[in-house]
Amino acid sequence: MTTAPPRLAARRTIVLDRPLRLECGAELPDVRVAYETWGTPAPDLSNAVLVLHALTGDSHVAGDAGPGFPTAGWWDGLVGPGRVLDTDRWFVVAPNVLGGCRGTTGPASPAPDGRPWGSRFPRLTIRDQVAAETAFANTLGVGRWAAVVGGSMGGMRALEWAVTHPHRVGALFLVACGAAASAEQIAWCATQTHAVRGDPGWHGGDYHHLPPDAGPWRGLGLARRIAHITYRSEAELQARFGRDRQPDDAPPGRYAVESYLDHHAAKLTARFDAGSYVVLTEAMNSHDVGRGRGGVADALARITAPTTVAAVSSDRLYPPAQQRALAATIPTAGPLRWVDSPYGHDGFLIELDQVAPLVAETLAVTRARAA
Repeated sequence: MTTAPPRLAARRTIVLDRPLRLECGAELPDVRVAYETWGTPAPDLSNAVLVLHALTGDSHVAGDAGPGFPTAGWWDGLVGPGRVLDTDRWFVVAPNVLGGCRGTTGPASPAPDGRPWGSRFPRLTIRDQVAAETAFANTLGVGRWAAVVGGSMGGMRALEWAVTHPHRVGALFLVACGAAASAEQIAWCATQTHAVRGDPGWHGGDYHHLPPDAGPWRGLGLARRIAHITYRSEAELQARFGRDRQPDDAPPGRYAVESYLDHHAAKLTARFDAGSYVVLTEAMNSHDVGRGRGGVADALARITAPTTVAAVSSDRLYPPAQQRALAATIPTAGPLRWVDSPYGHDGFLIELDQVAPLVAETLAVTRARAA
């Protein structure tokens, strides 16, 4: 994998031309979708690759931190000339998810009356988010993606794309996700949303007019601490921190692992909206490709795209058994691929040297079919 920098991303926003009908029965008018692109589109857009982000990610897949993006791209090593998502060949497209807080319509966005949606923002499902992405693709003029790529929540949406629109997905890459949210995953998510809603600064979800320090940042920080424990493995936390305590200038008696969680909580609360965190977390709980389709096996049987499924060896949030089941049930999937990592669920974001060949495998299939 080369170290060439990615081409400058183009940052844009599209407003959907009609209200988005949601599964809950509500309609969202004037939906905005923020997105970034890298590379040059083919005249027929046949080289377009859709990359879908995880819960607290965004459209900033590659590039340095900058205005609107306080952190560097979350898959920075994969996008650019000579990299696996080679911008000399592929037109890479990454939208911010519906319900998010990086330019796409979400709870902090203005409603038709000009005030933030807040508590009035409707409940979303993964299918609603894919419906928004489908309308977005239609607006771009992309009738079929050369490949759809995603991990974690992005993997849920990628899977939903392949089930809902099999003719529009040329190849599929899934990592660290399952066919449906499990009871334990729902429990972890519900605990986090309770932490946010239990903050006195939540105000029922209508806090966006308040100064930032009056909002539910403490609850959001607690939710992030809970989540981050599930993102890493027990072995890694033990090896890195054990029972070490902070230096003398830290609060007395605080363990090093507490400081680590505090750090990640502070990072998230500085860049993410609590309302979006609740909406997106509950959307993840809705994930079930088999719902209304005769069950998971029948739903996965709809997939026609060559599929690569990968598991992170130490993932305790989306354990490898879920990816093993996907690989065994999707009729077009090859054998399960592995990301061998001590980092737990976050391994799909960290172990780029292992993820890159798997994405390359996916793209090679779509190239061969186009030849």
